Amino acid sequence: MTATASAPNGAPAMTINQLKPFYGKRQAVKAVDLVIDPLKITAIIGPSGCGKSTVLRCLNRMHETVLNARAEGEVRLGDENIYDPAIDPTLVRRKIGMVFQQPIALRTRSIFENVAVGLRLGGMNDKKRLAERVEQSLRAAVLWDEVKDKLTDAGSALSGGQQQRLSIARTIAIAPDVILFDEPCSALDPISTLKIEELMVDLRRQYTIIIVTHNMQQAARISDKTAVFMVDRNEDGPQGVLVEYQATRDVFTNPQDSRTEDYISGRVG
Repeated sequence: MTATASAPNGAPAMTINQLKPFYGKRQAVKAVDLVIDPLKITAIIGPSGCGKSTVLRCLNRMHETVLNARAEGEVRLGDENIYDPAIDPTLVRRKIGMVFQQPIALRTRSIFENVAVGLRLGGMNDKKRLAERVEQSLRAAVLWDEVKDKLTDAGSALSGGQQQRLSIARTIAIAPDVILFDEPCSALDPISTLKIEELMVDLRRQYTIIIVTHNMQQAARISDKTAVFMVDRNEDGPQGVLVEYQATRDVFTNPQDSRTEDYISGRVG
């Protein structure tokens, strides 16, 4: 990939065309078409089994790391199709970072090295530059003041909410264009959840964010647009399907699809 594939102002950050995730021969989600706006938070919601996380993992080619999993279609980051055979998936994942459901603190590494690991893998070894970037990333993740005096302590010694912010610091340290969040607050208490939500809203000024969440209130609180997936049951078995995608306010107050209304009202899901 080029040094930056970010779209120019006003152009989509990502364009998803006829994306079809598979597990073996089974197509898990019907073809997905989405346009992701830059410097916005896009939420993906829907009941269990509708393919939310599967679609998310396709957006930085993590899906294909699962045994027998693959994807067809096109996902463009700016002008580049990340599924072009000539593109290295490792480079894709540097441009499209990901924060997972469970906080990931590398247990054998210090707080400092938890953030620096991606920088070192990218070839940065100058101690001064590393220290500056680590501090910048921890500040951006609103964690610096809590850990600045114990950077040599193990990252695993932090609380769950702090570990999740450490994961975010590690992700933004390598300066991605897009950050994917896969239910980042599901294992956290309400106070830690609020801090992560406030952090995502703040990060939106610099990064395009896509979040999968099972918490509809969270989507309503922080996202600009919302994609709603449901489960379509047919003779080939259950299959995820995108049923609605519009401004979050409209999804929750004036849904265009009856299935969205049923899900939001609690009649299904």
